[in-house]
Amino acid sequence: MSYERQIATRYLYVGRHERGTLIGAVMSLMVAGAGLGMLVLLGGGSAVGVIMFVLGMLSTAVFTLLAFMSVPTSVATFGVSLGVSALTVVLSVTSGFQDQFREKVLGVNAHVIIMKSSTDFAEYREVMDTARKIDSDVVAVQPFIFVEMLATTGKGRIAGVAIKGVDPDRVRGVLDLQKHMVAGSVDDLAKQPAEGELPPIILGKELARKLRLKAGDDVTVVVPMSNVDLETWRTTAAAPRTRRFRVVGIFYSGFDEYDRRLMYTSLAETQALLDRGDKVMGVELKVKDVDRADDIARKLKRRLGEPPFQVQDWYELNQNLFKALTMQKIALLIVLTLIIAVATVNVISAMVMMVTQKKREIAMLKSMGARSFDLGLVFAMVGTAIGAVGTVIGIGLGISTCYVVRAYGYPLDPKVYLIDKLPISVHPLEVVLVAIVTMVLCVGAALIPALKAASLRPVDGLRHE
Repeated sequence: MSYERQIATRYLYVGRHERGTLIGAVMSLMVAGAGLGMLVLLGGGSAVGVIMFVLGMLSTAVFTLLAFMSVPTSVATFGVSLGVSALTVVLSVTSGFQDQFREKVLGVNAHVIIMKSSTDFAEYREVMDTARKIDSDVVAVQPFIFVEMLATTGKGRIAGVAIKGVDPDRVRGVLDLQKHMVAGSVDDLAKQPAEGELPPIILGKELARKLRLKAGDDVTVVVPMSNVDLETWRTTAAAPRTRRFRVVGIFYSGFDEYDRRLMYTSLAETQALLDRGDKVMGVELKVKDVDRADDIARKLKRRLGEPPFQVQDWYELNQNLFKALTMQKIALLIVLTLIIAVATVNVISAMVMMVTQKKREIAMLKSMGARSFDLGLVFAMVGTAIGAVGTVIGIGLGISTCYVVRAYGYPLDPKVYLIDKLPISVHPLEVVLVAIVTMVLCVGAALIPALKAASLRPVDGLRHE
């Protein structure tokens, strides 16, 4: 080991272990273990267990640092750790929101949608053939109708709903609705009702709760404005068109906007309800790689022509939502990076204090022939080591906190956040990015005291000796 590394190690390591700090580290680790045990035994449903685990891990880090490093160095290192752990947790939460919204959107929606600017989309079969042949990544295609209606149970309970008419034979290939079913099956939409039986319909869990419906119950769908002459805007003598359905399934996507309003029925039943003949609202596709949906949408635009057709991929349909999440993530990244930058100020102050305390040793080394570069390298290595230790501890704290909070399943108000649990998704690339940014800042911060030590003259350090 070179003498620079030996000196740097000696400046970092206090050379003794205080019994109190070691006891504190062990007790803190026991508290963290007890919190983790509560989470395991209670199946992740203990808020006390989460708090005990997080506080136990934080205090373990503090006592461990104090057991091996001086107080100023420990404070600087722990400041870096807190900044890194906070940035890791926040990035994981924002990534979790992005992943959850993407999963929910793709769970009950197709990857690419083709619609027509007019309401006479009767040539949808030709469009489906074109879509199947446009790219080898196209897995399945189906026509659909999406329309706003009213649903009632006839007991004073009524709700505005969105009914989606789908092809029962193709819906499994296009949508991942089946994996969200909590009662019944998507295949039940394909069953032809016998004479006197009601046609099948599937609805969201929150909508079923609002209307107090379960599988096997009946629900009446009302077509608003069906008794209004749209040319004169006069109401006819007839009542609005209605149709009764039998609830054969209930789905739960976890996305409140869908679970509270969406209903599925067969395309033929929806066409009969609207009384518009063999016409649809659009054609939707599923592709192998969702990241290629935009490329396939562009191919369809060129082939079909815009107008009269309008082709959109899943990201374009939800562009505002995902752009808002991305901007929020960038803003939080900037703010929390500033927290790490503030922590590096502690590194600078601790290192400058160390240089001031070691002026005599620096002067003696220089008088013995040590180069200014070598002495600057000593303190650069100390600052880098502080950043490295703080980064490792911070990432460990952040990742462990993420997994514990995810196991707990922190509840959210779905009316506000659209999903019912706090989503956390740890992306390794983001963790590596946090580590790189922190190390760059810490190395840059270490240069200031390193230059100060390198520029110190031996006569200044030995003047008062």
